[in-house]
Amino acid sequence: MTVTLTRRPGLAKLRSASARSPLHALCLGVVALVVLAALFAPWLAPYDPNEVDLGDALAGTGGDHLLGADTAGRDTLSRLLVGARASLLGPLGVVVFSTVVGVAVGMAAAWRGGRLDSVLSRSTELVFAFPGLLLAILIISVYGEGLLAPVIALAVAYLPYVSRLTRSLVLAERMRPYVSAYQVQGHAPLAICVRHILPNIAPIVLAQATINFGYALMDLAGLSFLGLGVPPLTPDWGRMVFDGQTAIQHGYPLSAVLPCVLIVLTVVAFNVVGEHWADRVARRTP
Repeated sequence: MTVTLTRRPGLAKLRSASARSPLHALCLGVVALVVLAALFAPWLAPYDPNEVDLGDALAGTGGDHLLGADTAGRDTLSRLLVGARASLLGPLGVVVFSTVVGVAVGMAAAWRGGRLDSVLSRSTELVFAFPGLLLAILIISVYGEGLLAPVIALAVAYLPYVSRLTRSLVLAERMRPYVSAYQVQGHAPLAICVRHILPNIAPIVLAQATINFGYALMDLAGLSFLGLGVPPLTPDWGRMVFDGQTAIQHGYPLSAVLPCVLIVLTVVAFNVVGEHWADRVARRTP
C-alpha cells in the first residue's frame, strides 16, 4: 500500500488576500498607518513630545500646533505619534510571549496527553479564574509602575486562550493520515509537531494573536489611564487620556478625545483583521 503524505496548506491560506472585503481593506490600512506612525514617529513629530511651554497651554488647533496642546503646552500631535510606540510595544510583548508559550503548552498537552494534559489543562483553568487586570494591578503594586510588569501579567492572563486553542487544533490534526505516516517512518514527535503540524495550525493561531493584540492594547491603555502603566513623562495614549481630563473641564477636549479615538480605531482594526483571517481559514479548511 502506498501512503501519500499530504498536508493542508498552512500559511499559504493567508496569501490569497486580494479578495478582501472593503471593511477588511480599510482596517488593514488603519493598522498599517498606525504601525508606520509608530516606526517613524521621531521624524514625523513636529516637537519634542515632552517639551513644556506654558505659554501655549490649551492652545487650539491650527497655528503652531496642528491638533492643539495640552494643559502643559505639550504638542498633541507629537504626543500622539510618539505615544503610538509605547501603545503598540506593550501589546506586542503580550502577544509574542503568550503565543509562543501558549503554543508550546497546548502542543505538549495535546501530543503527550494523559497526566501531562490533565495537569496543564487544570493549570490554565486556574489562570482563567483570575482576572488579568487584577493580576497586573497586583504585580504593579509590588514592582512599581512601568511597562514590564503589566506586560508580563497580561501575557500570563492571555496564555490560556492560546494554549487551549492550540490544544484543540493539535488534537484534530493528530487524527489526520499524514501524522500517522510520519510516525511510521520514524520521525521524532518534536519534528512532526514543529515541521508539519505547526505550519498547518499557524494561520488560526496568528489570527487569534491578532485579535489578542487589540484586547491587550485596550487593557494596557486602561492601566495607563489609571496611572499604573508607563511612567508619567512617557507619551502613551492611555496616559494622554488621563492627563487630558483637566483640559476637558476647561473646554478643550481634543487632548483627551483624540487618543481615545485612536485606541478605539486601532482595537477595532486589529479585531476585524484577525477575525477576517480566521474566517478565511475556516472557509478553506476541508
